[in-house]
Amino acid sequence: MSKKAFDKIAAGLNGALAIARGEAEPATYRIHVPDDVDVKAVRTRLGLSQAKFAARFGFSHAAVRDWEQKRRRPEASARILIKVIDREPEAVLRALETA
Repeated sequence: MSKKAFDKIAAGLNGALAIARGEAEPATYRIHVPDDVDVKAVRTRLGLSQAKFAARFGFSHAAVRDWEQKRRRPEASARILIKVIDREPEAVLRALETA
């Protein structure tokens, strides 16, 4: 590995550590929007039908069906939400509860 490549990797790791410790300036954060999400795997892991998954998290049933059948790709914001649902479904449900 070249010194230049090593330095870039080290800088990225140091930046990640600063974010994790709360030491980095929030304006400098860059988020990663997944290129693809496996909607069916997330939904199945939660034990929900397409209709129940759609209703619970605010998607249309048609969109969930089309995503799973690869007729459509979720927009970036939907991919982010699905990723959060995959990792922290309870947090999303709490955020969506009516007051």
